[in-house]
Amino acid sequence: MKKNTRNALIWVGLVIFLCLLANPFENKFLGSETKELNYSSFMRAVSNGDVKEVLIRNSTSKIIGKLSNGIIFTSVTPIDLKMVDKLLDNNVEIVVDSGESGFNSLLSQLLQWFPVLLLIGLLIYSSRQMQAGGKGGIGGGPLGIGKAKTKAFQSKKVNVTFADVAGIDEAKQELEEIVDFLKSPQKFQRLGGKIPRGVLLIGDPGNGKTLLARAIAGEAGVPFFSISGSEFVEVFVGVGASRVRDMFENAKKHSPCIVFIDEIDAVGRRRDAGFRVSNDEREQTLNQLLVEMDGFEGSQGIIVLAATNRPDVLDVALLRPGRFDRRITVQYPDMAGREKILAVHIKNVPLAPDVNLKTVARGTPGFSGAELANLVNEAALLAAKSNKLSVTMRDFEMAKDKLIMGAARLSMSMTDDEKKFTAYHEAGHALIALFVPQCDPIHKVTIIPRGGALGMVVRLPEKDKVSISKTEVLSNIKVAMGGRVAEEVIFGEENITTGASQDIKQATEIAKKMIIRWGMSESLGFRSFYDSDGYYMEASDQISQKTSENIDSEIKCLLDAAYKEVKDIMITNRDKLEAIATKLIKKETLTGAEVKKIIAGEDIDDEPEEEDDTSDSFFLGGLPNMSGKNNA
Repeated sequence: MKKNTRNALIWVGLVIFLCLLANPFENKFLGSETKELNYSSFMRAVSNGDVKEVLIRNSTSKIIGKLSNGIIFTSVTPIDLKMVDKLLDNNVEIVVDSGESGFNSLLSQLLQWFPVLLLIGLLIYSSRQMQAGGKGGIGGGPLGIGKAKTKAFQSKKVNVTFADVAGIDEAKQELEEIVDFLKSPQKFQRLGGKIPRGVLLIGDPGNGKTLLARAIAGEAGVPFFSISGSEFVEVFVGVGASRVRDMFENAKKHSPCIVFIDEIDAVGRRRDAGFRVSNDEREQTLNQLLVEMDGFEGSQGIIVLAATNRPDVLDVALLRPGRFDRRITVQYPDMAGREKILAVHIKNVPLAPDVNLKTVARGTPGFSGAELANLVNEAALLAAKSNKLSVTMRDFEMAKDKLIMGAARLSMSMTDDEKKFTAYHEAGHALIALFVPQCDPIHKVTIIPRGGALGMVVRLPEKDKVSISKTEVLSNIKVAMGGRVAEEVIFGEENITTGASQDIKQATEIAKKMIIRWGMSESLGFRSFYDSDGYYMEASDQISQKTSENIDSEIKCLLDAAYKEVKDIMITNRDKLEAIATKLIKKETLTGAEVKKIIAGEDIDDEPEEEDDTSDSFFLGGLPNMSGKNNA
């Protein structure tokens, strides 16, 4: 700050000095004593030849002059056109100034010199920026474009540690070992071991990859450099490679240290061998990264930590041992992990006695760490909106409903006919879900509009799932068809609605995956029709026209067979369908237990319950299968 002030004062002084130099006549009077003369005395002095030189200010009729004896005088003149002639007749040197004051004269000179001063200032500024860029300035000036935009962190400035990371214990243990490498390298090197050069974090978005990186920065006690993969790539070819070199040069100065590259797939994508249009800038950047990680010199004491959710698109040279020696998969947390994650996020949230985190965790299989954090936040916001002093189990349920199904559109009005159609549509989904094998249990059936749906059936799995069987996949297709088939059976084919558009799309996508990805077709056999980048081959003309036609035919046959079975179930159990729909019209929302009672012929209360009624059954499932959404 002091340096900037000193520079500003120097510039101001320089401007004033230049402006004063621009008015040499007036400078002659600076610091001299002046004498005031009236106009008569002034004219007598002119007639007597005592006036040597004068400065006339036209705008103020003011005169500044010097007598023969060196005395400086001032005078004010009236409008006298003959005065100049008298001055000339007496050999008086005349200077005319149109400015009003010394300040205006200075300002006038400043305006005249401004373009020159501005040009000089720009040249000096550009010169300094070039010098800064040439000395390794990060991204500054024309020569700084090739400098890496890394962000350096000290461990004391990062408030996240491994204690704040929960639910991904295996990944955390691997990274704790990396931190131990950096803190005590001799412990591992005494038996000939080498510190890993690179660690790749792989996982879906929201599972905690960046959180793990921040925890390492907080735990390591060594310099930590962070940069995004997209920051390497620029329009100009060679800039990315220059930034990679600069990043590693800075890291070597602070070795041992950690360099974290987020979303490395932005720069580390597989190099194409002429099949597609290449990207020279990205490929040069990748080549430089490969050389820096394990080239001729290598980078001792530097561990490169990278994160991606697309490991399938990374270049094989990047993944080989010696570069990314370790690949750590950050999975979705299991039930115990979700409970630990919830415990981390509720530290600053006051909970009511009825809140059971284990119950909440059991009801959220498939939720990532970010989604669980959002669940806690939404529950806290709902409690605060109701002016509660603590967050209750009901708030957690309402928050989960909102996150999964969207906010309830209570202001939306539906006619009796629309409500009836929606009720039978959702009742069709619910009925099929109870009659097909290996189907997730029904949690809730509602005809209250939420998000973009007029109604929906929410099914919750009983436990965490890693994979699903062919029977379960077919059951999901059949449940998706239940709404449209119910409309046909009750109202006739000529009266079906557009409410099944999302159901049709979902059923078709599942059937397509069964054929081209999961190898569940008898005629096409144990084959996958996806290329190495994960795209359907039809888009790149890598399969024959006949094979493409066979795929379409298999998808149609699979959907037709499922549709026929669903229709048979619906016709056989039409009385149960009507019973569910009738109760749904009266209550608007039915729980899974109530639907089972209706199917069994038991009577239930007809009084409508609150939409977000709390029940333990809500949390006994998990990520819902909402194949029964009725979209208008």
